[in-house]
Amino acid sequence: MKKSVLILCTGNSCRSQMAEGFLRSFDTNLEVFSAGTKPAAAVHPMAIKVMREEWVDISTHRPKSVDEFLEKAFDYVITVCDGANESCPTFFGEVAHRLHIGFDDPAEATGTKEEILAVFRRVRDEINVRFRQFYNENLTVK
Repeated sequence: MKKSVLILCTGNSCRSQMAEGFLRSFDTNLEVFSAGTKPAAAVHPMAIKVMREEWVDISTHRPKSVDEFLEKAFDYVITVCDGANESCPTFFGEVAHRLHIGFDDPAEATGTKEEILAVFRRVRDEINVRFRQFYNENLTVK
């Protein structure tokens, strides 16, 4: 049976989209979704750009409301907000395991285009490492 994962943050435009992209790239047999409590209008263009650098295409993704998934049961629901500046969303649907893996919000980065891009790359790399670790520890056949 396929394992199902829902990744939550507030806007569903950066971190949760990148995490969804990475998890899908690790294993095509997973059911992976991402959503937010206050979905943005679009996936952040810099998130799309930095994921392309890792050969993961999230350009067709769209921000979704967590409400779209309340009727679905999940093996894992993972929040990715950093906790310091945001309140993490709560999922009220059926969940076997709840986890929090927090990251800075790259959409809040300021500075030159290169400085902002550097923040997106750093957060992308952190998401890659932490979600690969999550995948290896929880979703691979032992």
